[in-house]
Amino acid sequence: METATAPSIVASPDREERPFFALGLRLLAMLCLATMFALVKLADTRGVHLAESLFYRQAIALPIVFGWICMIQGPRAVYTKRIGTHASRAVLGSIGMVLNFGSYILLPLAEATTIGFSMPIFATILSALLLKEATGFHRWSAVLLGFVGVLIMVRPDANHFPLFGVAVALGAAVLTACISLILRELGRTEGASVTVFWFTLISLPPLTVGLIFKAQAHDSMTWLTLIGIGISGGIAQLCMTGALRWGPVSLVLPMDYSSILWATLFGWFIWNEWPLPTTWIGAAFIVASGLYIAWREHVRLRRNRLMIVQ
Repeated sequence: METATAPSIVASPDREERPFFALGLRLLAMLCLATMFALVKLADTRGVHLAESLFYRQAIALPIVFGWICMIQGPRAVYTKRIGTHASRAVLGSIGMVLNFGSYILLPLAEATTIGFSMPIFATILSALLLKEATGFHRWSAVLLGFVGVLIMVRPDANHFPLFGVAVALGAAVLTACISLILRELGRTEGASVTVFWFTLISLPPLTVGLIFKAQAHDSMTWLTLIGIGISGGIAQLCMTGALRWGPVSLVLPMDYSSILWATLFGWFIWNEWPLPTTWIGAAFIVASGLYIAWREHVRLRRNRLMIVQ
């Protein structure tokens, strides 16, 4: 999901924190993200091609993100010496957007959102395999708990959901986990807003090519839907960044799970979809897994800081 957060991007201990403001921003970000994905699904029902939704998501969000950076930090803040790393992140991020948008088109909103929250599970596995990070019994137990939750929710034997849609959603979660590792590295030198800016900018040229082949004429309501995708996506990115500016990851990250509630409400209100009982049970397992992984990360970072101070 777009909610992937680099664990290294935390509020500095020497600057003011505003925890309630941070929580409010993160909750607003989740509302905007849920709105964006609902609009993506709605646009698909109105005949909008996926390539169009992806292009307008980025094209409309770019001036919003850049304007915010100029207002807060000044235009020179977008300067970077790591354009190659930003390009790698943009390539993976663009593919991830395709999979994320596709999962919301193929699956009910609540189920697509819940599967997306399996990302920390895959991030833990990749960190252990690729970065050789120490992953003890607690984290592996959380990973196993999360996978059990996915199996309970999806029930492959029951044919509740199209298996292709489930595969796309899981693929999106895996790719988002890969992106989180790149964000962790970028976060050492780059601000979160700058990372969002370069991702949005670099992804636009290939998305423009896709638009050339798939652009269509639309009625005014469909254009409003596409504009809404871009605006809600851009605001979500800024609010997520702002939340991390005013509060630590361990505080704001649990707010991400509020998007499950918004997705459920949108699905019920627009498409008369209501999650199955197995979805709620599986979601509880996945959320518990993600929260426990986040807590263990918080404990690890705090322990490392204490060792540095000593």
